[in-house]
Amino acid sequence: MSMAMEFCPNCAILLELEAASGNRKTRFFCPACPYVCPINAKIVRKGVLVKKEVEPIFGADDMKYAPKTTANCPRCHHGEAYFKQMQIRSADEPMTSFYKCCNENCKFNWRDD
Repeated sequence: MSMAMEFCPNCAILLELEAASGNRKTRFFCPACPYVCPINAKIVRKGVLVKKEVEPIFGADDMKYAPKTTANCPRCHHGEAYFKQMQIRSADEPMTSFYKCCNENCKFNWRDD
C-alpha cells in the first residue's frame, strides 16, 4: 500500500490527520477551511508502521567491474578500494563517492560525501 499526501480540494493546503474519538471516525481535515474527508476503515491499520526494505544502491556485480583507487578502508585499513560516483544531492553539491574494500576478507562498503 502506498501512502500519498492528500490536499484540500478547496484551498490546496495539506490535509491533517485527526484520530477517531467517540463516535467520530478517523478523518483528514483542512486546517484552513471546513473541508473534512472521512477515511475508509479498511485502509487504516491502527498502530502498524510498515518499514520499507532498504535496497542497495549498487547491485552485487556493479562494484565487481568498478575502477580501483587508493583509499583506506575504515574497517581493515586496506589501502585499495573499488569506487563509483553518483550525484545524489542537488547539482551544485559535489558528487558522492561509494567505495568497496578490495580485501577479499573484508569487502566493507562505505561512502564519502
